[in-house]
Amino acid sequence: MLEPVDVYVLLKLACEQNIDRWVQSELAYQIGVSPSVVNRSLKKAEALKLYNPARKQINARALEEALVHGARYFLAPKRGGEVRGIPTAWAAPPLDQLIVSLESLPPVWPDPMGDHRGLYVEPLHPSAPKAAARDHKFYELLALVDALRLGGPRERALAEQELHRRLRMIGGTEHESTAAN
Repeated sequence: MLEPVDVYVLLKLACEQNIDRWVQSELAYQIGVSPSVVNRSLKKAEALKLYNPARKQINARALEEALVHGARYFLAPKRGGEVRGIPTAWAAPPLDQLIVSLESLPPVWPDPMGDHRGLYVEPLHPSAPKAAARDHKFYELLALVDALRLGGPRERALAEQELHRRLRMIGGTEHESTAAN
């Protein structure tokens, strides 16, 4: 079964520009997990046909399908009260430009250095706020997955469109070809 940390690793891998040059230890360092966590996640993703180790690529189409249809079920986050943190879901890019929320407090990942007050949302991994601060593309993918996890029909539909666009752009021409692997 796919766990939140596995999705976390795959989303970071989706952001990798030099597909054939990344190494597990560097990827682990960038997202604040151990190399063994990355290795375990990639082995699990390979077994689920979400990762092709020969190409060192994710199967973007399969990952997108799993997230769109299952994130709110197998990645359901814990939610809580008011905290200081970093906006996520529809309160973060790219959806913050598309959705005007009537909620007084946005969803946020807890972070004592965060510049927003909002309602606690458990991130896919505790290191997500720090890792997302270093990589804007990664932050956007994490926020879109949070919109799929938390949102109503409108938020999920917009997140699905944006996730599709980003995974297609990240995967380039490989987006289509990796689906066969």
